Amino acid sequence: MSGLDLQRDGAVAVLTLDRPASGNAIDRELAAALLDTVLALDSDTSVRAVVLTGRGRFFCTGGDLRSFAAAGDAGQAIESITAPLHMAIARLMRLAKPLVVAVNGPAAGAGLGLALLGDAVLAGPSARFTVAYGAIGLSPDAGTSWLLPRLVGLRQAQRLALLGEAIDAEEAFSLGMVTRVVADDDLAYETMALAGKLAAGSMSALQRTRRLLLDSFDRGLEAQLEREAESIAAASRDADGREGISAFLSKRSPVFDQA
Repeated sequence: MSGLDLQRDGAVAVLTLDRPASGNAIDRELAAALLDTVLALDSDTSVRAVVLTGRGRFFCTGGDLRSFAAAGDAGQAIESITAPLHMAIARLMRLAKPLVVAVNGPAAGAGLGLALLGDAVLAGPSARFTVAYGAIGLSPDAGTSWLLPRLVGLRQAQRLALLGEAIDAEEAFSLGMVTRVVADDDLAYETMALAGKLAAGSMSALQRTRRLLLDSFDRGLEAQLEREAESIAAASRDADGREGISAFLSKRSPVFDQA
């Protein structure tokens, strides 16, 4: 059992953290399965959007503390999980297709890092978000210390990380961690509707836009303007760019490359 379920709905791949009895906590097998699956999805051109969610009451409660305790060396056990998990997270951030995260319940520790990854993050009222590490004498992983201050600012990141305060979906939305809060019963439907809308778009434009946004934090304005100019010029020359311009001028809906 890898603890990860993969399903397809047309061009949308749905990844479900599937260890409900353990709060979808991440062990070595789940981390390895996530990396292998993400690598496969990234190279599969028939997949045009990816959804990440959890099975049961929890989205993800973080690392599997029981597996840490069972190991003779907790540090070694943690490293065996963070190595594949962090590679998977890095690849998810750089996917050539959009990522939608559906936070179906509490997200804590490494689960918070996974919850923040999406280009769009939908959450139900049952979702709660907590950094959690300090309460067990550990420091953040799973990209949490990188993602959180970029989304909420340093001061709020300090509050959440140092004080370990748990916040609900509405506060997460107000802080910029969540794109939209939807009713728990509507979460799956709204997530797939959004993923389907993204999957119908131009993959090349979405990929270029994702890269520009992600890299903007490491560039000054002039460097970003130069990269934008290069990107839009290249986009105008590819099949989707030509189709988009033609469709706009012809006052029709574009039909983007589905390959």
